[in-house]
Amino acid sequence: MKFNLIDRENWDRDQYFEYYLNEKCTFSISANIDITALLEHLRNKGIKLYPSFIYMVSKIVNSHPEFRTCFNDERVLGYWDQMIPSYTIFHDDNKTFSCIWTEFSNEFSVFYENYQEDIKQYADVKGLFTKENEPKNSFPISSIPWVSFTGFNLNINNEGDFLLPIITGGKYFNLEDRTLLPISLQVHHAVCDGYHASTFLDELQHLANNCHKWLT
Repeated sequence: MKFNLIDRENWDRDQYFEYYLNEKCTFSISANIDITALLEHLRNKGIKLYPSFIYMVSKIVNSHPEFRTCFNDERVLGYWDQMIPSYTIFHDDNKTFSCIWTEFSNEFSVFYENYQEDIKQYADVKGLFTKENEPKNSFPISSIPWVSFTGFNLNINNEGDFLLPIITGGKYFNLEDRTLLPISLQVHHAVCDGYHASTFLDELQHLANNCHKWLT
């Protein structure tokens, strides 16, 4: 997958990037996504929520270069043409988890098939990173399905150089006649502002509302 270098001398964001990178400034924002219509469609089709959540998040990340911007191995700034989700799976018997990844496709049916194949192969394999050869163009997704959190923050000691988004889903809950899913988005302020975080959450809600258009 191609890594596109950013020409910082002609980059509108350069002064913001330099300032917030030096400040090692990240931020997280949490919101509840209405998944009432989404759950109904998933149940009618016998499709699970977690891979659908991973698909929606990945689709949004791949729609905006701000969410695909990072350093390469030579610490040169750029952005990937496409990102691949790296996500956690839970082992109920010993209460541990593993991180695996799945090839992404804009076609949900293709991605869902890829996901099912990976789950079939790795669901019972114990260890932190059980699917080898994770691509460099991957980003982290996790789930905490036991609690409906109102905020979540992941602290990373990496000199403030991790620029990719970190997305976490919680336990969905009912409020009146709606079903809501708490979502936390953590980003680096060097590459993302409040506008970009808001766009992410708005588009996630749009995908949930219009699931009939991509759940085929």
